[in-house]
Amino acid sequence: MNVMGVILAAGLGKRMKSKLHKVLHPVCGKPMLEHVLDALDGSGVGRKVVVVGHGADAVRSALGDRVEYAMQSQQLGTGHAVRVAEPLLGGEDGVTVVVYGDTPLLTARSIQGMLQLHRESGAAATLLTAVFGNPTGLGRIVRGADGTIERIVEEKDCSLEERGIQEINAGAYCFDNRKLFEALAKVTNDNAQGEYYLTDVIGLFRSAGDIVQGYCTSDPDEAFGVNDRIALSEAERLMRLRINRGHQAEGVTIVDPASTYIDAGVTIGSDTVIYPGTALRGRTRIGSDCAIGPNSDILDSTIEDGATVKHSVLDKAAVGQRTSVGPFANLRPGTRLGKDVKIGDFVEIKSSTIDDGSKVSHLAYVGDARVGKDVNIGCGAITVNYDGFSKFETVIEDGAFVGSNVNLVAPVNIGKGAFVVAGSTITQDVGEDDMAIARERQTTKKGYAKTLKARLKAQKNRN
Repeated sequence: MNVMGVILAAGLGKRMKSKLHKVLHPVCGKPMLEHVLDALDGSGVGRKVVVVGHGADAVRSALGDRVEYAMQSQQLGTGHAVRVAEPLLGGEDGVTVVVYGDTPLLTARSIQGMLQLHRESGAAATLLTAVFGNPTGLGRIVRGADGTIERIVEEKDCSLEERGIQEINAGAYCFDNRKLFEALAKVTNDNAQGEYYLTDVIGLFRSAGDIVQGYCTSDPDEAFGVNDRIALSEAERLMRLRINRGHQAEGVTIVDPASTYIDAGVTIGSDTVIYPGTALRGRTRIGSDCAIGPNSDILDSTIEDGATVKHSVLDKAAVGQRTSVGPFANLRPGTRLGKDVKIGDFVEIKSSTIDDGSKVSHLAYVGDARVGKDVNIGCGAITVNYDGFSKFETVIEDGAFVGSNVNLVAPVNIGKGAFVVAGSTITQDVGEDDMAIARERQTTKKGYAKTLKARLKAQKNRN
């Protein structure tokens, strides 16, 4: 069956009080609208039309050619919003799924359930519904004796009996496509708001003798819509809980899910442990048997099996198998670490490759460098890669030893097996198995410290 989708995303979203269009606000690292599109993709929806209005250019820029677009120049209600998609979809046979762009918790599972019920029952429309323990303020679903939907009643219009109903409209729909646009042509705006309501087609279908079904989701969170920053943070919390539980179900240990922040695009292997205060963002990929955190921020990075990251920041970095990072390391974009590498405390690495078995144990900066296998870079060592105008490369070959407090002034090459003595400033290449020392000869003046202190004290007293 031909299944199409219409996503309503034309509203201004005044209550967000933001320059960013409401549906583009991220939830767990992904714009709300993309969560909705992913749910449609996962349920087998083919053509997708996003109805845009306010912020149309921003929405188009975010989604590109992933979808088609219909412009709602005036926001005249949900029924009007769907109707502007008629030039694109009105002539099609099949089923149209209509959803809101600000419902990021909607799942493919529920859309598939709606579609299946819709097909099997021959309904003109099928609504997604949810059961709330406290449905105050929400429209109620009134079902007939046969279980089909008779009407949706807003709370202000509910009878005492109808107020006791806990099933509500969750804001997602399946329609017979041709019947949908035929009914929308008959919808009027004879109401207090002067708007054309999508839900009015339900009454039209019932009056025509058509079947209207309701598929009740097992997760009422799917009905959650975001209209302000408070709701945005709640959607983030609910989505984060869902994501964390999904990883736990696949064999990942999350010590404290309430303080662990994992974006929707992250993958994690089994038997990895995520410690509290950790944020895994973007398209980060973590292997199996890793230990991540506590208090680590990792963005768009790859961490291979058996690696450890503690109290560190990684941005577009790659960490090899069994490599340890931290505590308090900063791996900037372009960092590539091999297997069994050690990156210790207060080490910063940028645009550099460090090969298998090498160590940068503490208090060092490695930038724009190629470091070979089994290299030791000592405490306080620095690759001096920038002259104020251009960046230059440092090459340290396999088995080299770079002592503490060494400055390697790029461009410079340290040969295989070379030894650079602590405290040296190296400005020329060091050959294979050579030793380099570049520092001032020490001068010691016997007993002069006492004289110097007396002189400084006298000078202070005069001032």
